[in-house]
This record gives sequence, C-alpha cells and structure tokens, in this order.
Amino acid sequence: MTRRQHIIHGLHDGIPIAMGYFAVAFSLGIIAAKAGLTAAEGFVTSFFTRASAGEYGTWTLVAVQAAYVEVIAMGLVTNLRYMLMSAALSQKIAPGTSWLHRLLMACCITDEVFGISIAHPGYTPPAYTYAAALISTLFWATGCAVGILAGSLLPPAMVTALSMSLYGMFLAIIIPPAHQDRNVLYALAVSVVLSGLCAVMPIAAEWSSGMRTVVLTIVISAIFAWFKPIKTDDDGEA
Repeated sequence: MTRRQHIIHGLHDGIPIAMGYFAVAFSLGIIAAKAGLTAAEGFVTSFFTRASAGEYGTWTLVAVQAAYVEVIAMGLVTNLRYMLMSAALSQKIAPGTSWLHRLLMACCITDEVFGISIAHPGYTPPAYTYAAALISTLFWATGCAVGILAGSLLPPAMVTALSMSLYGMFLAIIIPPAHQDRNVLYALAVSVVLSGLCAVMPIAAEWSSGMRTVVLTIVISAIFAWFKPIKTDDDGEA
C-alpha cells in the first residue's frame, strides 16, 4: 500500500473513535468550564493530552488551585499505562523506521488508537497511526471546547446534570471488569473505603484531594499487583 492509502485507511478506522471521543470530551469540557478554562485553552490542552482520566484529574486539581507537583504526579500516575503501550507498539514498527517516527507514533497513542495500531496486519505504518490519531484528536479537542462553551452558556442545573455523564462513563469502565474479576472488585471496594477514611484521618485529611488520590492509587495498585498478580500460561498470555 502507498502512503496515501495508509492515510485513508487510518482516517477510515479513526472516524468511529473520533465520534466516541467527541461525546466523552464534551462531558470533560463541562468539568473544564468549572475549573475556569476557556474554550481555546480546553482545545489546546485536550489536543496534546487526549486522556479522559488524566484531564479530569488535572482539571479537578486546577479548580482547587493545587500545586504543580500534584498536577504532574496525577498526570504521571493516570497515564502510566501509555509507557507499556508504547513498548508494545514498538514491536509493530518496521525495522529501519527513523527514531523521529517512533517518537511521534508513541505520542499519538491513546487506548483506542493503540488498539487499532497493534491490530494492523503486519508492520504498522506511521502514516496509518498519524491519520487515525489526527482525526480522533481533532474531535476530542473540539468536543472539549464545545463542552466548555456549553458549560458557560447553559443554566447551572443543566450543567450539573451534564457533568454527571462523565461519572457514568467511569462507572461503565470499572463495573464490567469488577464483575468478571473478584480481585478488581476487591480493589475497588478497598479504594472506596480507604478514600473515605483518608478524608477524615488526622494526617491524611490535611492532604489535598489530589495528593490523596495519587498516594492511594500507587499504594493500592502495588499491593494488589504483589499479592494478586495476573496469572499467565507458559506462553505468557493471561
């Protein structure tokens, strides 16, 4: 296939992702509006971030004027999985591909773009990943900007109702895995209990909400990864 065909293929596969991104980013825009971001600021930050949990965590910290170190720590913890995805995608890049293309492909990774890139038959051409990432990113950033505009124009009651849709998305993400794996369910239950306790405990209560989230995420994830690792067969498959 030619480069032009790879671009067309990437745009074709990226359009369904882009449509879903717009809806999710709209809800994020409502949160961003509450944090005081303008539509232009939301577009730029979403264009270069493209991470629902990361942006939500960042903007909630911005809303309470958290320290820069907390914002950075939140971004690192919530987006750490992309390092693993980058390592996996590197095995799908043809030998001889320049380091610049490898770097840019890593920067294009989101959960969905990684999924279609890793599933591409044979080596994944950079043009394919670029095209899929471009169309989905434009819709993501535009959805966020539209959400911010809506958050500043709609009545407060409607803004509150729309902001709840993002929590529904997070519930839709965690409930199916928790239903299939009891260890995930236990981790969620422990997270809820410890989060509540830390909000009233003498020392932890003095921390900001962002710092508590970062610490609990690292500690609980490490404990469950240590005591309840994912079992694999001899071929390394879960």
